[in-house]
Amino acid sequence: MKIRDLGVLAAVIMIVAMLIIPLPTWLLSFLIIINITLSLLVLLVAMNMREALDFAIFPSVILLLTLFRLGLSISTTRAILAQGDAGDVVETFGEFVTGGNILVGLVIFMLLVIINFIVITKGSERVAEVAARFTLDAMPGKQMSIDADLNAGMISEKEARERRDKVSKESDFYGAMDGATKFVKGDAIASIIMVFINLLFGIIIGMVQLGYEMADAATHFSTLTVGDGLVAQIPALLISTATGIVVTRAASDGNLGEDIANQLFAQSKLLYIAGGAILLLGLFTPLPEWITMPIAAVLIGGAYFINNKQKKSDDPEELLEIEEEVAADTMKSPENVVNLLNVDPIEFEFGYGLIPLVDATQGGDLLDRVVMIRRQLALELGIVIPVVRIRDNIQLQPNEYRIKVKGNEMARGELLLDHYLSMSPGDDDSIEGIDTIEPSFGLPAKWITEKVKEDAEMLGYTVVDPPSVVSTHLTEIIRANAHDLLGRQETKQLIDHLRENYPILVEELTPTPLSIGEIQKVLARLLRENVSIRNLPIIFETLADYAKVTSDTDVLTEYVRQGLARQITSQYVSGGDSLKVITIPGKIEKLIADSVQQTDHGNYLAMNPQDSQNVLEAIAKEVEKVSFMEQSPIILCSPGIRMYLRQLTERYFSQIPILSYNELDANVEIQSVGVVNVE
Repeated sequence: MKIRDLGVLAAVIMIVAMLIIPLPTWLLSFLIIINITLSLLVLLVAMNMREALDFAIFPSVILLLTLFRLGLSISTTRAILAQGDAGDVVETFGEFVTGGNILVGLVIFMLLVIINFIVITKGSERVAEVAARFTLDAMPGKQMSIDADLNAGMISEKEARERRDKVSKESDFYGAMDGATKFVKGDAIASIIMVFINLLFGIIIGMVQLGYEMADAATHFSTLTVGDGLVAQIPALLISTATGIVVTRAASDGNLGEDIANQLFAQSKLLYIAGGAILLLGLFTPLPEWITMPIAAVLIGGAYFINNKQKKSDDPEELLEIEEEVAADTMKSPENVVNLLNVDPIEFEFGYGLIPLVDATQGGDLLDRVVMIRRQLALELGIVIPVVRIRDNIQLQPNEYRIKVKGNEMARGELLLDHYLSMSPGDDDSIEGIDTIEPSFGLPAKWITEKVKEDAEMLGYTVVDPPSVVSTHLTEIIRANAHDLLGRQETKQLIDHLRENYPILVEELTPTPLSIGEIQKVLARLLRENVSIRNLPIIFETLADYAKVTSDTDVLTEYVRQGLARQITSQYVSGGDSLKVITIPGKIEKLIADSVQQTDHGNYLAMNPQDSQNVLEAIAKEVEKVSFMEQSPIILCSPGIRMYLRQLTERYFSQIPILSYNELDANVEIQSVGVVNVE
């Protein structure tokens, strides 16, 4: 432990000891001065802090100083009653305040107690209670605001994490302050009780045990009681004032002194009025002019000074020069150019007519929907979706939007905010509306009004509101481009997260035999074919098994797919249903296998163009047949040619899954609904 830690522990132990062990009067005097010093220091810190969390330890400080003060009160009470002497400090305070008049001293002391207990402590307690309640109630709104700023790209993940921590700490702080004010209140009550004990029992002990006369006992012990009360109440008053300052501080960029100067004396006109009022009081009332005239002069002079200062700061030419200098310095700064090079991973741009989508004051909830989209895709795909940058673009049509991935436009659409998008379940076209195309899946649809919405739903139409349309479109675009969003940096984050629970597995795989770039290629290939990488332990186990055999990332991807057989099977088979597939005959598989060229840089398919055309046409024919059966087409082939068949069909049938026999669970029933035949 460090010396300062030992010092704090020793101080706490000493405070507890003071409650039991009698202390010499010289030590009591020393500790009383220390108590006053610490209380004054706490008050100065409270006045100069800019926000509550700058003095986050304040509730604990209140507890320790209150305990210290109570320990001193008990020690001084013991010394007064046992010896009739509590040290020079207590006696000096008592004699100075009383000035030879005990009644005046008692009255002054009681006034201090009343001010501390009823005014400052009571008010601080109430403010702390209300602040704690409202801070707790405001937490959900603050968290949602942070999520909205994060999704809008206004802050980074690190900044969002820091702001969430700050919100949590503020809630804890004001909750602790609500309890700490109870210590201050209890201390004030205890001080009043101790005064009566010292005064009453002091006089009795002085007369019975120490042999004082009644008048002498009353004078002596009243002086000591007032002195003891003052040395306890002055630090208590300082701590109570500091507590009031802390709990009443609003959001500000300056300390208390700066805020008073900038806000209380900011308007020169009001100072002129106040100075004139004081001047009139001095001239037309019996109030002494030697008091009112200097005050009025100070107020009017200060108003004149502030007014001249504001005129200089508001000079248009000076402001223009300052702005030009700032702009010139900004343009000269190398960071200004560097920031222009940043490309957002995902961008959502919209015309000014779609502003209500993102404006919470107009009921827009797109920012909240984006949060849910990121969470949903993280669960589905196993990657952390980057922040979606949302901004308006005056170059777009009012109702138009577009989605970009890494600076490249991936989709564009148009919304009618006062309409609903309806899609017919069949050939029914009786609903009136504006013909359009559903942006996510390219289905024919119509924009309909609120009046015909119920009729459309009764006829079986699928009716969707504009925010849901754009949310679905954004989800599908992100899902289709997830492999482009997973770079080396994102892969490193996934590896670090996996390392927390599987350190040995990660150490065995990377940096040797596979680098982060090679792992990223495998994961990206899985995402390209809509295979979730959330089960990273199995993926890394498989890579660790086969990375020593081959370094070809295409081949390693095939091994990983086989390792994820249960996941892939459950992705396409639900419940006890059988898997309906289009199969590839041995003739075509042999043709593809014979067309594979092996090189030092990997294997690739080099099929004759005519043969490729024939195979693609045959696949298209079978896919069309299956689509007419209202089933999702799935192609099944042998493991040896799966990745080459994917290379052949990827440009034309990228959305159709191609599976191998080794990627299916042994218990699943396979039903062939078509065979790819080449004439």
